[in-house]
Amino acid sequence: MATSSHYFIFFSILVSISLTDGTQLIIVNNCKESVWPGILGNGGHPSPKHGGFHLGSGEEIVIHVPKVWSGRIWGRQGCCFDQNTAKGSCQTGDCGGLLQCNGIGGVPPATLVEMTLGTSQSPLHFYDVSLVDGFNLPVSVKPVEGGGGGGAGCGVAACEANLNVYCPSSLVVERNGKVVGCKSACLAAKSDRYCCTGEFAGGRYYCKPTVFARLFKTVCPNAYSYAYDDDSAVLKTCVAPRYVITFCPPH
Repeated sequence: MATSSHYFIFFSILVSISLTDGTQLIIVNNCKESVWPGILGNGGHPSPKHGGFHLGSGEEIVIHVPKVWSGRIWGRQGCCFDQNTAKGSCQTGDCGGLLQCNGIGGVPPATLVEMTLGTSQSPLHFYDVSLVDGFNLPVSVKPVEGGGGGGAGCGVAACEANLNVYCPSSLVVERNGKVVGCKSACLAAKSDRYCCTGEFAGGRYYCKPTVFARLFKTVCPNAYSYAYDDDSAVLKTCVAPRYVITFCPPH
């Protein structure tokens, strides 16, 4: 007859297997104020933690995502939610006034972390930090080396500087007299030239970086500055068991 200790060992093995069958995302809030991370799985992929949660200053959380997961992560700031209904609003990155975004994307401007994880057949993970939807918080993505050497030598994707400080007045987003975000040129102008749509679609040859995109690139060289920013330094590839995503990384 099986004993309770046998069940415990079997359960421990199952837990161990489940934790290795995917990737860990360690989300860290290094900001002086609270951040409310939002998570959105791309079509058909899950949104862990119901798509959103609170993370106090100095706190971190570990999230497990399955193999081949694809999605985006962003930080919301200046949020206020009702304790009973979990409804409210955020100054930036708001997702329908909900604490748990549950499949709803964030309202730009918001700095995005984008990830597409590999499989055993195609193991490379792709990740980047994008300013295509504008900027609200500095963020970085850093692979963590595993016991088997995975993650060693991989690059860091980041926009570590506070782009709000350099934001042109025409792109500034203010709340209560404070600059809380910087729109992308596309969001501000809503024109084909700035959005790389219409006659400007089809690649970098047709859609050149604007003066605003060049500013974003100067301040944050390791982030996507506009839709066709194909700088090889921007899109990172790696095979790592875990990644640290830090809001307000040391700079």
